[in-house]
Amino acid sequence: MAHIFWVEDQSHWVEKFSAALSSGDFDGQDNQLEVFHLTDSAKQYIAQASRAPDIAILDANMNGNDSAGFAVAQALQKKWPDLPIIYLSEHSGTDIEASAFERTQPHDFIAKHQRNVEQVLCWRIKAILRQRQLTHAAAAQTLSRGELTIDLQTWDVYWRGVKLMNPNNPKRALAPTPRKILKHLVEVSPRAVGTLAMAEALDADPEKFSSANYRQHIRTLRSAFDYAEGGASSFTARCKTGSGIITAGDQGAYAWSTPK
Repeated sequence: MAHIFWVEDQSHWVEKFSAALSSGDFDGQDNQLEVFHLTDSAKQYIAQASRAPDIAILDANMNGNDSAGFAVAQALQKKWPDLPIIYLSEHSGTDIEASAFERTQPHDFIAKHQRNVEQVLCWRIKAILRQRQLTHAAAAQTLSRGELTIDLQTWDVYWRGVKLMNPNNPKRALAPTPRKILKHLVEVSPRAVGTLAMAEALDADPEKFSSANYRQHIRTLRSAFDYAEGGASSFTARCKTGSGIITAGDQGAYAWSTPK
């Protein structure tokens, strides 16, 4: 079910598009359509709502005010920055459309006066929601902190877009254990993780996973980051100043602190 937030001040346009929006096959279920005729009531709903709609459709010019739709868009974007917005307007190809893209960066601006406009609107909505679904699915398969990304499917680690490799043999991938250690440190950051806690997280034998082993894996990770940055030990140097993979306390614990 697609939850559609729609602001339109003219009743004949609401009548024209309501059926298509209510029954449009966006995800195989009937849709929930929230319609507002006034910008004030729309903004009041935004302020009180606890859950974001899936998409917003706005008129740009309402009641003679060329900026009325922009005010609603800005309220939506302030509360839900990733919410897709479409303008459905009689002012396509005018300065109002130019202002809409300049001020609110919508996903689309659709002219009301065009052939098969109901179908066009539904096609665009379906495409936007599908792309959003794919984006969310991809995000769920990665763990990201700043410029660090860990692919949870392949376990590949990327720093500033560069894949981390074995610093002793850059033609080979980084070994699994350092990657698992980094993943756990990132997941629990800023909390520090000691040797026993890390052994438990890795499901490793605590008698074999010693503080020396842990320390060597941390060195390998820092060196891999250094190599990704060009091999100048710049990442390791930042770790010593509290950024990156930092040493915490005197008990052989380490933590991830996302570099700024």
